[in-house]
Amino acid sequence: NIGWDRAPELAANCNPDVVATVVRLCFEAGAKVVKVGDNTCDLAAKTYVSSGIPDAVRPLGAEVLFLDRSRFREAAIGGERVKTLPVYPEILDCDLVINIAVAKHHGLANATLCMKNYMGVIENRRSFHQAIPTCVADLTRFMKPKIAILDAVRILKAHGPKGGNPADVEVKTTVAAGTDLVALDALGAEILGKKPTDIGTIVKGQEVGLGKMDYRSLALKEIAVS
Repeated sequence: NIGWDRAPELAANCNPDVVATVVRLCFEAGAKVVKVGDNTCDLAAKTYVSSGIPDAVRPLGAEVLFLDRSRFREAAIGGERVKTLPVYPEILDCDLVINIAVAKHHGLANATLCMKNYMGVIENRRSFHQAIPTCVADLTRFMKPKIAILDAVRILKAHGPKGGNPADVEVKTTVAAGTDLVALDALGAEILGKKPTDIGTIVKGQEVGLGKMDYRSLALKEIAVS
């Protein structure tokens, strides 16, 4: 998430240190090319600078990608509600998409976490607003996620998704990664002080078989770092 003209301390975007760490790990794992980008809500020329993410990842060798809206191409989503949707071509063509989402409040969806973060690779996002849980589930199924990372180093507890009030930010110093986005989002909901059952995208995700809300039943591994 690099979607908003906000500094890292305001938790509207992903933490640049988290993104940089993921980039470094990708190169260490043998990646030849790593690209970082988002289909921003505020003007990309501003959000990218404010976020601090380009400055954090370029020295590591990552390519910072501005998503040219003229290049999106219609893709067959084949979902319950979303049948086709413009998707950025490099998302469709790359070997691996790593979805990094900051945990934050969302005025319409109650919370925006890993599943909803896929809205950063598509156009026509306003079409989701009438049925966000179903549309997000459709998009998540289409993306066939292999891994996602939940950034809860700083979380935005109110006035999301853009925020702007430092009082709404809480430091949690937590990062979670996994292959089950429903489980990651359930954890994120609890970190935000919410019940997973109160987040429509989580409920719908489990309902259609995208993962398990009861993340504690999974084979979890917790690591403390300093």
